[in-house]
Amino acid sequence: MTTVRAASESSTTETPSGAPVPALQATLLRHSYGGNEVLHGVSLAVQRGEVVAVTGPSGSGKSTLLHLLGGLDRPGSGEVYWGGTRADTLDTQARARLRATSVGLVFQHHYLLADLNVLDNLRVPGLLLRQELTEHARELLAAVGLSGREKAMPGQLSGGERQRVALARALVASPAILLADEPTGSLDTANAQAVSTLMLELARQTGAGVLLVTHDEGVSRRADRNLHLLDGEVVREG
Repeated sequence: MTTVRAASESSTTETPSGAPVPALQATLLRHSYGGNEVLHGVSLAVQRGEVVAVTGPSGSGKSTLLHLLGGLDRPGSGEVYWGGTRADTLDTQARARLRATSVGLVFQHHYLLADLNVLDNLRVPGLLLRQELTEHARELLAAVGLSGREKAMPGQLSGGERQRVALARALVASPAILLADEPTGSLDTANAQAVSTLMLELARQTGAGVLLVTHDEGVSRRADRNLHLLDGEVVREG
């Protein structure tokens, strides 16, 4: 596999006790919609290089949890830390800037910009960071097997290829944590296996932590830990 850049380091790499600072940490997260509480005090931590799968039935709060962890929504209460920096109390702009360097996001839908070619889609995060990411973008495209497709438009790619581009884009800024919400849910079995393998290999190569929501038992079995969510609570860990 092509060598890619390691995940970015937090300014604080150890806690006062000498333990490593998690890539992602959440404490007692609660969240409600329309007066209905869907998360009931969820706490978790993901270390750099660790893969954690979140499983559970539909409606158990998995996607809500991932959105809170990724700073897409604010929790009703509780705390979210990215690499030791508290994220949930930041204003929208500050949170977006920190997320751009700390968190990669992959969803079931690729969310590529249809009017930009593959390479330019990967360069978009650099606009917010004011960084030139072209070289790293090319490295990642090679790593996901799409070298030579830089000028292709998203509409010219297969579903599996589009999800590979989305994965490369999530990693282009070398985040410390990768959050994925059913990243293989829209793919056939062969493409799902290929994309999940790439995601885990690239994350482990770069040292990024991974937290992924999945119904795919093949993916969850390859995680270092599984958190089973039921009715807004972690009921099983292993």
